[in-house]
Amino acid sequence: MYGINGSDFPPVKEDTFCKYVLYYEINNSSVRIWDLIILIPNALFLLFLVIRFNKAQLKLRATSSPIFLTFYMLVWGNVIISLVRCAVSMTVNAAMPLGGLVDKILWVTVRFFLLATEMSVVIFGLAFGHLDSRSSIRYVLLATSLVSLVFTITQGTLEIVNPDDMFHIDIKDYDLFGHGGMLFWFISSLVFALIYFLILLLPWIPLRDYLALPSKLSFYLYVLLLALLDTSQAVGAGLLTWGSMQSGLCVVDVTTWLYFSLYTPLVYHTFLSEFFSVSQPSIMFSYKAQMDEPMDDDQVSLPHQQSFSSLKTDSDYIYQSNSVYDSTLFEAGGTTPMNPVYSASLQSPDSIASNHSDGIPVFLNAPST
Repeated sequence: MYGINGSDFPPVKEDTFCKYVLYYEINNSSVRIWDLIILIPNALFLLFLVIRFNKAQLKLRATSSPIFLTFYMLVWGNVIISLVRCAVSMTVNAAMPLGGLVDKILWVTVRFFLLATEMSVVIFGLAFGHLDSRSSIRYVLLATSLVSLVFTITQGTLEIVNPDDMFHIDIKDYDLFGHGGMLFWFISSLVFALIYFLILLLPWIPLRDYLALPSKLSFYLYVLLLALLDTSQAVGAGLLTWGSMQSGLCVVDVTTWLYFSLYTPLVYHTFLSEFFSVSQPSIMFSYKAQMDEPMDDDQVSLPHQQSFSSLKTDSDYIYQSNSVYDSTLFEAGGTTPMNPVYSASLQSPDSIASNHSDGIPVFLNAPST
């Protein structure tokens, strides 16, 4: 057998480490080391989310913005589906036709969730960051889900109908997941890399005047990391298709592990960690101004415009620098009190429970608006 899809390059030998690690089974069981090294970081991150769940729940209840909850749910969904894929792949026999099919379907399913999250984060920051409402979030999620669905259906179809010879294991006579083939992987990775590099250039081109561009450095570092990752994937896939087979496979292995193991923690660290770890009330997340008219269900409450003309929606806290907020408005002696619910969210669950007086939480005695 020769090369990838009939190319003149000989395939990577199956005892080569970068290919061996993909199919090696521990003690001749169905537990492959490749699934195990992806499962471990996802399991550790899930444990982290579980430990921080109570504090996160309090913070989410204290903000009226749906953006934080949306990001948090995306993170949970990604890590859970990744763990499910690893667990199922370890229990099915990939050498059997049904087992191999299930394994590939699970891979493209995980890719669907990760890609939808990947696009949602960027699109919301560039086009909808100033519309912090449930409807705008639904539109973004719907659009990114449709694009991601088209991508994963294409990838899954290529994976099943035309599996890449590079990922065929002769000694076990089955095909590993090959990302839809290296040509597809090369083209798609190159397109995503170009898009991310273009985003990095937006602050320096005239188009920036028509976009609510994020100002936080962490957002651009996030985009830069994805641009470098996609570039590396394109290089690895290109080497596998037209050049050095062994080095190309090693690059593909490393970038695949990074994406499926560390992308979700990267999203959490970049867009949620600051919100969940804040210990001082520098921003009032969910202050509800008193209004004569009731708000629509889809409308997110905003701070009083006369008092907080510089304060924007909660999504700006994710994408914009802290300098866009005037934290002096919330210092002691300010004219406007902090939301008591958010104040309570800064405490641990145990401290809130211990501060009850006659069954009434102490934070209810905070100054009212």
